[in-house]
Amino acid sequence: MSERLPAGNRAPVRAIAGLSALDAPGKKLGKAVRTVIKPGPVKDALSGTWLGHALHPVLTDVTIGTWTSAVLLDWLGGSRSDQASERLIAIGLLSTAPVVASGYSDWADSEVADDEVRRVGVVHAATNAVASTLFAASLAARRRGGSGRLLALAGAGALGAGGYLGGHLAFADGIGVDQTTFEDGTDGDWIDVLADDELPPEQPRCADADGTPVMLVRQGGELFALSNHCSHRGGPLHEGELGPGTISCPLHDSVFALPDGAVVHGPAAYPQPAWGARVRAGRIEVCRQ
Repeated sequence: MSERLPAGNRAPVRAIAGLSALDAPGKKLGKAVRTVIKPGPVKDALSGTWLGHALHPVLTDVTIGTWTSAVLLDWLGGSRSDQASERLIAIGLLSTAPVVASGYSDWADSEVADDEVRRVGVVHAATNAVASTLFAASLAARRRGGSGRLLALAGAGALGAGGYLGGHLAFADGIGVDQTTFEDGTDGDWIDVLADDELPPEQPRCADADGTPVMLVRQGGELFALSNHCSHRGGPLHEGELGPGTISCPLHDSVFALPDGAVVHGPAAYPQPAWGARVRAGRIEVCRQ
């Protein structure tokens, strides 16, 4: 269990993060997700590579928005809003498929290396499944002539609990966040990092640039430098596979262009920070661009 969570308002997350009984089903689920959603166009689409940031939070707005609106209409809109509430619940249910797929894809990339992410993610998914079930039951009740309002209200409660855990995964555990966001800049200063003769061609190496790991590689007579921590999940780029003008992350196979760090293909949604690189007096120097 992670030790970084303080007491107080994170007590529920602390309790969930300590549930080792969730590891066995969580590992099986993560493996199944990675087997079904493999690196490729579908994975890139679900990861938000085409969008420029994680897709999952964008999709959740549709589900949360429609179901929240339905509950508000139930209790504030009067009998004339019954049909609108029913339609909103139906739209929310239709939206769950891409939400679930993108969420599982993001979670499965991280759970294997982090017990907290695995456990909290399993409960997050289960809570949202309860919410979906309750809203589906509410829709069924309405179509049979009942009100379904209490079922929808209970579903909203479960949805809120799922949102709380989802917020923790995103903002405390950094799932879907650019892993290079808080790297220190250099204010245009060149930093001496390595002797030139210590970098053979076609052999990526990690060097320290005043506390920031930088991947250096010489290819085709040119010198390239990118931040070493992959923007997707922080994998060490210098351990990845070098291609013609590209480097891949060893963790999830995201591929970045050496000249500017652009995403060639995901699952990374964020480009890799590029550094200027030069040789001066037999030493390699880098500068954050």
